Amino acid sequence: MYYIGIDVGGTNLKAGLVDEEGKILEVERIPLRYESPEQFAKVVADLAVTVTEKGGISAEEVAWVGMGMPGSVDGGNVRYLTNIPMENVPLEELFRKHFDRPLYLGNDADCAAVGEYFSGAGKGTKDFAVVTLGTGVGCGLILGGHLQGGAASSEAGHLVIVHGGEQCNCGRKGCWERYASATALIGFTKKAMEAHPESALHAVAEKNGVVDGRTAFEAALQGDETGKAVCREYVEYLACGLNSLINILRPEMVALGGGVAAAPEELLLQPVRELVAKESFSSHGGRVTEVVRAELGNDAGIIGAALLGRVV
Repeated sequence: MYYIGIDVGGTNLKAGLVDEEGKILEVERIPLRYESPEQFAKVVADLAVTVTEKGGISAEEVAWVGMGMPGSVDGGNVRYLTNIPMENVPLEELFRKHFDRPLYLGNDADCAAVGEYFSGAGKGTKDFAVVTLGTGVGCGLILGGHLQGGAASSEAGHLVIVHGGEQCNCGRKGCWERYASATALIGFTKKAMEAHPESALHAVAEKNGVVDGRTAFEAALQGDETGKAVCREYVEYLACGLNSLINILRPEMVALGGGVAAAPEELLLQPVRELVAKESFSSHGGRVTEVVRAELGNDAGIIGAALLGRVV
């Protein structure tokens, strides 16, 4: 059998035809255009038809379609999306009017976790987590081989790590994603640039034309002390949340994904691992959680969405 995974991004829709081994055989991309739930359901169904035809297979050979979405989902229903005005929509029901195959929905981080679990860093584990470091902090959990998805999806990014800290969009203060997201890292970098006009951060930002999640790491690689300090600050906040997550769940492995996770190992993964080894409860015995970099990159969303039906 084959599976179709659809990744709903901020500006584009990507659909992939995936085989039993989790390999992407065909991909189709179109711009995201939203007018109504009914129109959206038809667009994604047509996209599924297109990628099926490109693969030279029939609809009957597709076991199911999975879709990764930026928001809250439950079963085949959309509860709330952050960048598409869709709330309490029976999307599977609307979808099957145009492409009559089961539709599984997952949020972005859940799909990343499923993809990495079957085809990436998490292969061979039973208790596995992916933490995505992007605009916010996302977390996908697979425990005992089953996805904690839908209404039970993790919101670990809203774990409070600084009591009374910075205001989060969720309404609380001091949430992990206010300190460990790419957005937070950019904020730390800009603040350091204001305080240190002599720093190489300025030259790096000018060369790249932007201050982004890479700026501090690039400056640190050049030996810039301010850049190193920004990286240390970010790593400490990231490890703080990771240690709480690890102490609660005790997974075999946590994989870091998203753009920030591509940072040089000696400036991100290595110091994070040292802090986890020192500060998590595993230092006193029991299961030791391995911290690794996610492997699938931009393919994780499609592969994970396609394989959602295996872990629900």
